[in-house]
Amino acid sequence: MNNQPAISLLINAHIPWVINDPAHERLVFESILETYLPLLEVFDRLNADHIPFHMGLSISPALCCLLSEPQTQMRFVDYMTARIEFGRKEVERVSFPHGEYGEQLQKLAKCYYDETIERQIQFTERYERNILKIFHYYQKKGNLELLATAATHAFLPLYVSKHESIQAQIETAISAFRLYFGKHPIGFYLPELGWTPEIDAFIRAYNFGYTICDTHALVLGKPSASKGSFYPVKTPAGVCVMARDFYATRDIVGEDGFPCAKEYRDNRRDAGFELPREALASFIGKSSCRSATGYKYWSHAKTPYDPEKALEKAKAQAREFLDAQIARLQEASISMKETPLCLCAVDADSLGRFWREGTLFLETLFREAVHAGVRCVSPGEYLYDQDGTLLETVVPSFSSSGVNGYAETWLDSSNDWMYRHIQRAVERMTELAERFPNESGIKERALNQAARELLLAQDSCLSKRLYYQENANYNANEIENDLRNFTTIYESLGSSHISTDWLTRLERSHHIFPYINYRAFRKKR
Repeated sequence: MNNQPAISLLINAHIPWVINDPAHERLVFESILETYLPLLEVFDRLNADHIPFHMGLSISPALCCLLSEPQTQMRFVDYMTARIEFGRKEVERVSFPHGEYGEQLQKLAKCYYDETIERQIQFTERYERNILKIFHYYQKKGNLELLATAATHAFLPLYVSKHESIQAQIETAISAFRLYFGKHPIGFYLPELGWTPEIDAFIRAYNFGYTICDTHALVLGKPSASKGSFYPVKTPAGVCVMARDFYATRDIVGEDGFPCAKEYRDNRRDAGFELPREALASFIGKSSCRSATGYKYWSHAKTPYDPEKALEKAKAQAREFLDAQIARLQEASISMKETPLCLCAVDADSLGRFWREGTLFLETLFREAVHAGVRCVSPGEYLYDQDGTLLETVVPSFSSSGVNGYAETWLDSSNDWMYRHIQRAVERMTELAERFPNESGIKERALNQAARELLLAQDSCLSKRLYYQENANYNANEIENDLRNFTTIYESLGSSHISTDWLTRLERSHHIFPYINYRAFRKKR
């Protein structure tokens, strides 16, 4: 057994499936350009320098479908072309005198312009528009451990009363994982880290070896985990459960965490919200809505952003983070004979779109860990090194990564209305799957589309955005449209009359999960 201190980094990537909505598409494109491509650049540099790196990555099936969708790939190239054209004009604009900061603004504009051109070439030529293929490549090399997660990232604790709903989320997810990554997943990433004891049986039934909970799931478990979040436990069903480290994660995503440093870029200030509308015409086209252009000139200190100073700060914080975790692990090891673990789980955009320097922080962390004698491991790799007979049997408590640690984010007065409709739709979908177990042709197409619509309505991001009042009307409409489409199909099957034209149009607009099988909603005998 390897007794070196162990740190495990786990990144979760998810974006709801929405096609042909310009505002949502821009969020997808920003994540690709500012999170996923920079992350792959880090992997490429570490690989080129023969720096060992191992970590976990969960890419939701919904996001896999988006990233592999030809329309998304084509429109992303168009987006980058528009951003390059805007950048060319922006470089010209700031080339005129701009007071005491003129030279710095010019340097920044040229930096952003060159960066976008390089990433367009990288995406189209090196990655051939398929970044999932590159993540799969690093999986095969052993650098990445890819975890499965629910099909549309549903907050599972709210659906345990309808077993068929969780079945469908997991079975569809497994099909997606095998399609995109060529194997059965070992780990299962709970969406929003949402755990309730009833989920235990599902994780075991689908042959997952482990899952991840938040810290308080183990600390408040029955019995309480004696080693806290520093060591895994096993559930009564035999599933290994690891807890993300509260303090390590807080440093990266907390309100006063590393991204708040004054040297870092202020992502709230963007030329797209400050320039006259006519100056944005080449970027936003005929849209009436302003949007971020990526040309952000100011730091949190309200002075021009300096990439070199930001890089030095990211390196210093990576060393600080590493030293802090080593100290905590060494202290924990005094009272443990096992190797303690620090598991830091964050959303992907926390290391990219929301924190430009986050990927640089990550790269430095891997490089410095080699010199510090710390193992950076994937969750499954760490578990493989442990003696399973030493794991305590614990029933983790209800928990999540949301506000106050429970279900408040996904179930309050802003979004509670949706669940009675979704629960009713699950009952109806189960009824359809039982009534039509062996359909083919138009009926099978309709049943599969009904399953898609129901899964889409369960996306945890939609209800979370309602909670935070982020474009609430739009997200409520998405849920309502999904449920309305489902109901139309249900009633059409009941009357034995299905409009082929309408169904075909719906399949074209909501063509997520082409491999879906509506029978996942059947009751298990």
